[in-house]
Amino acid sequence: MKAPNAEQKKLLELQQTDSSLDRLMHREKNLPESALLQEAAAERDGIVSRLATEVGAVEDAEADLGRLESDAATVSARMQRDDKRLQQTSSVKDVTALESELESLRGRTAVLEEQQLDVMQTVEDARGVADATRAEGVEIDARIADIRAQRQTALDDIAEQRGTLAGTRHVLTEKLDAELLEAYEKQRAKTGIGAALFRAGTCGGCTMSLTGQDLATIRAAALDDVVRCPECNCIVVRTEESGLW
Repeated sequence: MKAPNAEQKKLLELQQTDSSLDRLMHREKNLPESALLQEAAAERDGIVSRLATEVGAVEDAEADLGRLESDAATVSARMQRDDKRLQQTSSVKDVTALESELESLRGRTAVLEEQQLDVMQTVEDARGVADATRAEGVEIDARIADIRAQRQTALDDIAEQRGTLAGTRHVLTEKLDAELLEAYEKQRAKTGIGAALFRAGTCGGCTMSLTGQDLATIRAAALDDVVRCPECNCIVVRTEESGLW
């Protein structure tokens, strides 16, 4: 293939533009904010899971307290009923039985009150743990929102640069010989490098230094010959920096 050397030199600018686009793509895929967001999301999932367990503990403790309060209310009602019956009966046998039951119920009330105090403390402790975790959730949500904002700023910057580079690329390709551009695009699709500067015997695409017959072949090629690197096959563009002339 042949193409004017001046035309081949345009490939260097095109390659530079494409490499910049590649770097933007790499940057977009590897934004530090994306990793931070992933870590924060995982941390938030852990908090949500932990909170669910802690809320369950609160509900269980509250249910225990409810049962104890219900038992206490039942015992209290029973004591009121027995006390009323005790005031109304004249039977010695009934009085003895009622007083015995009242004594038993007073003991039961004391036990229930002690259990209620323990469970109330359990409820209070469990609520405190859950509230602390909720606070962690609020904090992680705020951090996630902040990271998202930073990530969006970075993405907007990338999009702006990409738009500028895409415009530059369009202008460059419009001016390039169609056959030369096709050769460049095919090679670039394979390795990411379609063309590179040949400088001091070295291919700028693969950084391999050419010697012997390979170097002699490039040196002997006509200026309008489209020469490829024997190592990476990219188009090597010869300029005054190549040290060939």
